[in-house]
Parts: sequence; structure tokens; C-alpha cells
Amino acid sequence: MNIILLGPPGAGKGTQARHLVETRGMTQLSTGDMLREAKDSGTEMGKIVADVMAKGELVTDEIVIGLIREKLQGEKTEGFIFDGFPRTLAQADALAELMAEQGETLNAVIEMRVDDDALVDRITARSTCGNCGEVYNDHTKPIPADGVCTNCGEKAEFKRRADDNAESLKQRLLEYYKKTSPLIGYYYAKGQLTAIDGLGEIDEVRARIAEVLDATAS
Repeated sequence: MNIILLGPPGAGKGTQARHLVETRGMTQLSTGDMLREAKDSGTEMGKIVADVMAKGELVTDEIVIGLIREKLQGEKTEGFIFDGFPRTLAQADALAELMAEQGETLNAVIEMRVDDDALVDRITARSTCGNCGEVYNDHTKPIPADGVCTNCGEKAEFKRRADDNAESLKQRLLEYYKKTSPLIGYYYAKGQLTAIDGLGEIDEVRARIAEVLDATAS
């Protein structure tokens, strides 16, 4: 099963994707992770990525699609989770062409809807484990007093993103609504979109996503 997780910055896409990797054997395709991995891989595509990033240039859609192609052609898993891609209609078209070329099907697009004000509250309280990326929140899931991550079990440095502040988030949300929100209509028209409430406890959102995937698979 191949799915896309759609939602604004901080909606919890990465957290939910990691859970699907652990429980359903799927592979998370995060643009940032793929670029970092490729840069250090030494492959031809990796050398291209490293060169572009060294020059401080933007990575093109063609490069990202090339990286996704490598993943689709690699070791088979229980499916792929596209997290952070596509972000534009052009990327959505390119992904559709690639999936068809590789004989793959996009089974579901899950839109995680989150109220903007709640999102600001969530993001400005967010920190992550420097070892495994586990997400913590000052209000709902505080950093353990002993400094040991509950996910990886290691003593960790817990980090906050420099742009996890109200002003930066508003700019990121504006970019999302301008560029990415048209994808909601795009996938709705294709009959692939399901919207869920992205607010609530992590386990509640997990259950909503599981319900969508189980219904799609049946």
C-alpha cells in the first residue's frame, strides 16, 4: 500500500509515518531524509545532490523524483509513505507518472486537518530527541526528567528547531496554503483523498489513520 500524508507543518505527519513504519512495515519517504542519505551515498544521484547542496542551490523536482525512483526500484516493503512530497501540483503530476512507470498504485491520500491556532501552540512547545527524532511537547508529552528518550532509551540532547516560533510558523503556513493546499482538490477530484482530524492525542490520530488504511485495504 502506498500513501501520501498531507497536512501543514507541525500536523504530525512525521510522527505518524514513523509509527506506520514500525507497525506495518512500510517505508517512509521524507524528502529531507532522502536528500541527506543521497548526499552521503556516493552514488551518481548522490553526487548530483551533494554538488547542488554544496552550492546552496535548490534541489529540483527532477532530482527528488530520481531519488524516489531509486527507492521504488529498491528492496520491496509493505508500501511507501510519502511525507513532505508532493508539495505542488507539478510534483503531484510527476509522482503520478513515476508510479505508473514503476507499476505502483497510490492507494490513499490522508489529509491531516489541524486548526491553525492549535498548530501554533503545538509547534512552539515542540522538541525532538537528537538521537532518534522522537517528538516531545511541553504540554502533552514533556521531556523525561532524567533526559532519557522514551523511544530509543538513550540519554539525549533534546532540540528545538530555530523556526519553531509563532512568526516563522505563520510564514510556513502561508507557503503551505499557497503551494500545497491545491493538492487537496487535486486528490479529491481523483477520489483518493480522505480527511481526518489531526488534533488530539497521538494514539487517537493513529487510530483514525489506521481506520482509513484498513478500509482502503478491504
